[in-house]
Amino acid sequence: CLLGLRCRYDGSHSSHRKALELAKQGVAIPICPEQMGGLPTPRPKAWLLGGDGRDVLEGRAKVVNERGEEVTEKFLRGAEGALKLARIFGAERALLKSKSPSCGVLRVYVAKGEGEEPALRPGMGVASALLSREGLELEEVG
Repeated sequence: CLLGLRCRYDGSHSSHRKALELAKQGVAIPICPEQMGGLPTPRPKAWLLGGDGRDVLEGRAKVVNERGEEVTEKFLRGAEGALKLARIFGAERALLKSKSPSCGVLRVYVAKGEGEEPALRPGMGVASALLSREGLELEEVG
């Protein structure tokens, strides 16, 4: 989405100057973990339930959408796909979309319990948590 590709949950993009500059230099790999995990675009808005992306990786939290569906496995599959591509291309850093349940680095939407409205809280998305755990340097924008 940071390169102007319409892959956000609502079918929009979040084009960002820094991402576009990196792409022009040939050093950016466009990845949407949510699409890689098998989610369509557009798709229902999703958030983390019971913890952040690190907790999802440890099995202590999950990802749910506004329809009440659990989509944790698709988020995990997408995170693993993003990591696989990062390794194939020898990536050392990732530029990620802020506040995303996949890509947020500093803050993400989390509901503490079932039926609770999600709120922006400190934490990471699922893909960000996996990339960080595997040693990539992360930066969020947008």
